[in-house]
Amino acid sequence: MPETADVTPASDAPSTAVTAQTGSVISSYDGALPHNTEAEQQLLGALLTNNDVYDKIASVIMPEHFYDPVHRDIFEKAAERIAKNMLASPVTLKAYMEDHKGLQELGGPAYLARLAASAISTYAVRDYAQLIYDLFIRRQLIELGNEIAGAAASGLDSREPVEQIVSAEQKLYSLSEQGKADSGFKSFLSAVTQAVLNANAAYERGGGMAGISSGLMDLDKKMGGLHKSDLIILAGRPSMGKTSLATNIAYNVAKAYKKGTLPDGKEGAVQGGVVGFYSLEMSAEQLAARILAEAAEISSHKIRQGDMEEDEFRRLIEAAKTLETCPLYIDDTPALPISQLAARARRLKRTHGLDVLIVDYLQLVRGTPSTQGNRVQEIGEISMGLKAIAKELNIPVIALSQLSRTVESRDDKRPQLSDLRESGSIEQDADVVMFVYRGEYYKEREKPDDHNHEAIAAWQEEMERLHAKAEVILGKQRHGPIGTVTLSFTAEFTRFGNLAYEHHLPDAEEY
Repeated sequence: MPETADVTPASDAPSTAVTAQTGSVISSYDGALPHNTEAEQQLLGALLTNNDVYDKIASVIMPEHFYDPVHRDIFEKAAERIAKNMLASPVTLKAYMEDHKGLQELGGPAYLARLAASAISTYAVRDYAQLIYDLFIRRQLIELGNEIAGAAASGLDSREPVEQIVSAEQKLYSLSEQGKADSGFKSFLSAVTQAVLNANAAYERGGGMAGISSGLMDLDKKMGGLHKSDLIILAGRPSMGKTSLATNIAYNVAKAYKKGTLPDGKEGAVQGGVVGFYSLEMSAEQLAARILAEAAEISSHKIRQGDMEEDEFRRLIEAAKTLETCPLYIDDTPALPISQLAARARRLKRTHGLDVLIVDYLQLVRGTPSTQGNRVQEIGEISMGLKAIAKELNIPVIALSQLSRTVESRDDKRPQLSDLRESGSIEQDADVVMFVYRGEYYKEREKPDDHNHEAIAAWQEEMERLHAKAEVILGKQRHGPIGTVTLSFTAEFTRFGNLAYEHHLPDAEEY
């Protein structure tokens, strides 16, 4: 394979930046940009000799990946003709590029003939295409480095340093993800193979589930687990237990985490997963106290007051030791902009891995300054941003959301999709919308007068039926059925559980 040692002329050196204080010129890179002219020539020669080569390289390189502007134009024109089922050869391209100034400097149409004469064997074209692409990425890295240095040195950039860092991280992550997706048609064989792998994953996890287990069996059966690239909205009125359910799921997923070799040969979570939790309302310590209360089965009020028996304190210490090994990461920065939320999620995935992201809650995330005057538009931007994170990082994103007060004015206070607050785009962008509803909360506030014995008896009977139970209502599920799942709810420990297993909760391995 050709060497990558071509040296660019001085005019191709990176642009310089001027410092705001002194006006002196700085250069963040002072060397030859990576490229390989011979590789570009031989690849173009192979393409002009045999147009079938294009099908092998079209998914790897595009015109802008070529370093030489003339080679870029030749490839673009050849690709246009091949896409129209027309012949691209030195003879046919001559009519289109005869007046091309850059080509004239290289010898005119005769240069096209020389390219064809230097054609490589077709078996090596993909390797050459990959080499050209890799060199393009290296040039992009240099350009990005220059851009970062120039923005930091110049006084003309009005953005705050933190905003510049977020922008740089986003561009760097986008650059790292380029070329990973092999888009286009897939054979039915490859598609059915993937379907069988998904079915096998569901079978090995106990049936009915191909996604990550939430630790709640009935909910998993209804949803099939938490699926990659899904945006899941978890909504409810205050005191319904949205945050409790989210922390329960986070703890269950992190507790079940096991690392191993995935079907594609890469290392990753074969069970459970790494969880990122944005707690925009509560501090990290408050959130940790909730999870501790659930894990140790001690009232969160007792933990706050320090009013514990010796055996309870011992359970608390044991639970804390168990939680130390759980890959659960909490960010409690308030009023976080959606751009920074995305950047921090990318950073967590890059450094520690990330399998599930939870945002508590959506209305506390900030949009861009241009949308902050219009609340509906801002919420729409945030919901689209969360869906984009789910697709970009290929993880399920669970976003908590408030509901409007219209719920309270109805006799049946079970939430509906129309109750989602401030924007219809939440419903539109979400793959799953589920509501938390505890009838016991409302029934408790409907206690009749103590002198009405008949009404009191009926109320007590209804309270016994609703006691320690909660409903998760699936109002929307893009890839599955809607309906209601009944869970147990222990208010003392702020814990949701499997109703059929209130006295014996199975371990994660049993799911």
